[in-house]
Amino acid sequence: MIPTVAIIGCGNRGADVYARHLQEEGAQVTHLVDPRAERLAEVAARLGVPPEHCFADAAEFFALGRVVDAAVVATPDGTHTDPCLKALALGYHVLLEKPVALNEAELDLLLTAEAASAGRVSVCHVLRATPFFREVTATIRSGRLGRLIGIQLNENVAHWHYAHSYVRGNWRASPPAAPFILAKSSHDLDLLRWWAAAPPLRVSSAGGLFHFRPDQAPPGAARRCLDCPVLDCPSDARVIYGTRDPHAWPVTVLTAGGRSLRSALEETSYGECVYLGHNNVCDHQTVTAEFAGGVTATLTTTAFTHNNTRTLKVLGSHGELRGQLELGELEWHDFRSGAEPMGTEPMGAGQKSRVQRWTVDVSGNHGGGDVALVRDWLAFLRGERAIPTPLAESLDSHRLAFAAERARLRGTVEPLTVDR
Repeated sequence: MIPTVAIIGCGNRGADVYARHLQEEGAQVTHLVDPRAERLAEVAARLGVPPEHCFADAAEFFALGRVVDAAVVATPDGTHTDPCLKALALGYHVLLEKPVALNEAELDLLLTAEAASAGRVSVCHVLRATPFFREVTATIRSGRLGRLIGIQLNENVAHWHYAHSYVRGNWRASPPAAPFILAKSSHDLDLLRWWAAAPPLRVSSAGGLFHFRPDQAPPGAARRCLDCPVLDCPSDARVIYGTRDPHAWPVTVLTAGGRSLRSALEETSYGECVYLGHNNVCDHQTVTAEFAGGVTATLTTTAFTHNNTRTLKVLGSHGELRGQLELGELEWHDFRSGAEPMGTEPMGAGQKSRVQRWTVDVSGNHGGGDVALVRDWLAFLRGERAIPTPLAESLDSHRLAFAAERARLRGTVEPLTVDR
């Protein structure tokens, strides 16, 4: 079987990632939807989609009836629910980009629509498909750590990445974009849900916008980096974009459609000073969550890091697992004195901790998660495996994010309803 797929939303994720991997893995992209005529034509030429199968409006595509096996919904944040509902009404399976929705009521709408449809929704939580995090999960499930007690996960956004996406980019203001904890960390909250293997019960959160605001601007800063005399600014767009691969993200975001980098820095938000005050989302936030079964977890998402990666500690009754995604490094400390030694580290007072260290291949976007997610979804479309993650479980990450944002703004501990 060669699955046929429509791409609704031909941005970076929809066209450059999912559509490309779908074709590389044996699917056929047959229909495209995007309101930008030039972008639509460019993607269609690249993927070999004829003009009569290209639409500026999703309503025109859905008016055709059932013409494909499945659809990818990768439209801008806040516009995912309607095309997903329409796709489910036609019985399509849907690969749905996150964030799924910007309010909790729409989550329930999707669950109800999926229950009434022959189609099933797979949320693009690509980290579940990443080999590194699958190895973490396998270690937890193996029992080597004993009973799972706690999880400490850090999303190190990197100061330049934060400046690109959350000060100058599409996710700098909420609304209309999702809150920072949802836009950036629904992946991470989903990992916590996956490892806890239980729904969340309650959540608290603290954080705010500490640095990327007008009162933190250096003296003499100009409105655009090209005109700025401040030469040691960490967020200087001339450095962030001018020193990176011009054919890779994030530079390609600026040069899409044939625009020159110089033109983008002169005319778009990507060349603006990060201290103008056009952004309002957090630049540092911590979430604490408790899951059914007793596992507690903390997630810190921050702009103030050098590395753009995730680090973690998984704490068990009989061992600890440490990890660093960018390097693919994992380290297991076994507390049991009778365990077979894997190597030793002195711990003092004559005690030793058994230690095992190994690495996982993390090549590719999201550590290989993008292509692995597409492969898993295609295997589902072909009937070779069950859906990668049930929609109800995927939505727990979003419920956590919405509750965390309420908790941050109110200074409360927010309960979450467990009905399954």
